[in-house]
Amino acid sequence: MNTVMQTDATTQPMTSERIETMQTQYFTRPEGTLAYTDYGGSGDLVLMLPGMGALRSEYRFLAPQLREAGYHPITVDLRGHGESSPRWDVYDVPSVGSDILALIEHLDAGPAHVITTSFTPGAAVWAAAERPEAIRSLVLIGAFVRDSKINPLMQVAFWMMMNNPWRVQTWRMFYKSLYPSRKPADFEQYLDELTHNMAQPGRFDAAKGLAASSRQPSKERLSRVQAPVLVVMGTKDPDFPDPVAEAEYIADQTHGKLVLIDGAGHYPQTEMPEQTAPAILDFLAQR
Repeated sequence: MNTVMQTDATTQPMTSERIETMQTQYFTRPEGTLAYTDYGGSGDLVLMLPGMGALRSEYRFLAPQLREAGYHPITVDLRGHGESSPRWDVYDVPSVGSDILALIEHLDAGPAHVITTSFTPGAAVWAAAERPEAIRSLVLIGAFVRDSKINPLMQVAFWMMMNNPWRVQTWRMFYKSLYPSRKPADFEQYLDELTHNMAQPGRFDAAKGLAASSRQPSKERLSRVQAPVLVVMGTKDPDFPDPVAEAEYIADQTHGKLVLIDGAGHYPQTEMPEQTAPAILDFLAQR
């Protein structure tokens, strides 16, 4: 059953709880080191991975609410991103999926609820199919889990953005377009942090590597996911020619629940957190 969350775009967005005061922790993999923030708590583990070309503070609104609801939330920078080490040999769906499974094992608090956005839902699907006992549930936000269904104009613009001398600043401008209805109060601060990070050696190459990788490994495993799935999609997500149809496809393949955030773009958890967070919390409470 599809649920559409209505919102008033004139509503003032939530203010951010910045994570700078929380200590960054590190987990070493054979190729490099992953950075993460542990919000604490003794409840079910909730592992949150941001999209490609983003920071783990993408979940700055959701993580505190999860902690208050009794969960144990952890946000993780992707390989090559944020405070994770910048240069890795491989950037693709299976490698990020293996990062998810390795971190759950390292934390020794699983099985885990896994919340992902954009690129990382494909990795979460891969992980859930490869090791079902490690995954309690999946939340897939603005999910790219197959190689098709990309807006052609966005595809051309994306290629040009990834291959020009001003690509960091171009990424900054592109990122703004992913919030079609409104932006959070701290949006410019987040953009400054993201731009500074993406300008560091190796960071943009990591994002480019993930962007170029195939989603076929996740598409092949969609129907094999045994964990409960929540698909969250903004109805104005510009990355898809028909975001609702793409979300319906994913929900159908995974036998999951679908929640549409009316008017939201690619990051509904930060564009419209007052609509997205309750939907996620309600889903987790039933698991």
